[in-house]
Amino acid sequence: MRQLLDGLRRLGQYPSALVGLAIIFALVGTAVFTVVTIPYGQALELWRGGDPWRMHPVNARPVWVDRIAGNNSPRTMVVSSRDALIEEEPFVGGSRMRIPLEFDFGYAGFPSELNLFLTSTHVEREPFVRLTWETPDGREFILGGRRLAREERVSISQDWELERRLGRVPHVGLFAEPADDRPPQVLEGRYRLTLDVISFEEDARVDADLVVYGRVHGLAGTDHQRRDLMVALLWGIPVALAFGLLAAVGTTVTTLVIAAAGVWYGGWIDAVIQRLTEVNIILPMLPILVMVGTLYSTSIWVMLGVVIALGIFSAGIKMYRAMLLPIRESPYIEAAKAYGAGNARIILRYMIPRILPVLIPTFVILIPSFVFLEASLALLGLGDPVLPTWGKVMNDAQTQSALYHGFYYWVLSPAALLMLTGLGFAMLGFALDRVFNPRLRTM
Repeated sequence: MRQLLDGLRRLGQYPSALVGLAIIFALVGTAVFTVVTIPYGQALELWRGGDPWRMHPVNARPVWVDRIAGNNSPRTMVVSSRDALIEEEPFVGGSRMRIPLEFDFGYAGFPSELNLFLTSTHVEREPFVRLTWETPDGREFILGGRRLAREERVSISQDWELERRLGRVPHVGLFAEPADDRPPQVLEGRYRLTLDVISFEEDARVDADLVVYGRVHGLAGTDHQRRDLMVALLWGIPVALAFGLLAAVGTTVTTLVIAAAGVWYGGWIDAVIQRLTEVNIILPMLPILVMVGTLYSTSIWVMLGVVIALGIFSAGIKMYRAMLLPIRESPYIEAAKAYGAGNARIILRYMIPRILPVLIPTFVILIPSFVFLEASLALLGLGDPVLPTWGKVMNDAQTQSALYHGFYYWVLSPAALLMLTGLGFAMLGFALDRVFNPRLRTM
């Protein structure tokens, strides 16, 4: 134990160890912050879908990428009827309402999409709504009329008749300057979408939300399902650290205890342990995990259990055995036997602690290897279908050909976090190895 404490004190002499610790503390702090601010249930709801998704653009780049490039790409704007000045004229058995949805548009690019979400409180008779679009220079475009269900989405961008009249997709044509021979240019100014509503019930009301989708969103962008990738990037940190730490602790502790028991008891017990180890060494872990994920379950906890089970009788048992054999013959072990120490006490209190300082660097370096293993399984399509993880993000990016379509942020963000995690643990592990291994010590 004194050797362990002395080694930890010397750790501050290595800059790489300090950098590695800073990265690890940052990851752990972010993981705690994520779990507290975005609870597990809320994270699953955000990732699976629902109302928050519909207000996000599809495949939008991160805002910071746009800032670095010096562009002024449009951000998403939501214009609600709850903030509008509504004109209402009642009549016998119903009312007429005029709902103006106004907003200022001053971006250099066109929106990526236009949607209108309508909600009606009618009981039996559906209200009728007529839509009119007005540009800053006074031009008006009739977007048609329709009867409203209780909840309805009007996809203005997919109105083929409007596209035919404008000569281009609606979310470009409605924001463009009057047509000429030049490529379409954005007309900046104040736009208005007017809803002329006729309701046939006195208490019926209509609420509207106009969503002008941008081309950039948040710090991490969005994917093909409008999901904010920041949710997966943040929640991927506690999932990755938990998987790596539990797998490393489970395999290292069990392997060490089994190796020490085999060395101490010897005989047929040691022989059985060695034969099981030799058989397990030739078993390929990744194909077995692929088979389990394909035929049984892709749950991250099932995969964790299989990883620990396959890692118990690993090649580390032979390394630990070689380190423990000289310790078994040490004088203090003979003294412990002489004053009546039991087998479990000798194994756990006198043999295993002697090699712990040497094993700590290996344990630290082992954590990112299991993090990469979980990401690799998810990248192959065998990740947990529920949890948002880095590997799942990269799998979705691969499925949607993100790199081919130029969505580099979709791949680079989780890959950078994986590399940062591996770098932090590797720098700390190598520094620990130099501290506790006399052959590598330089100071």
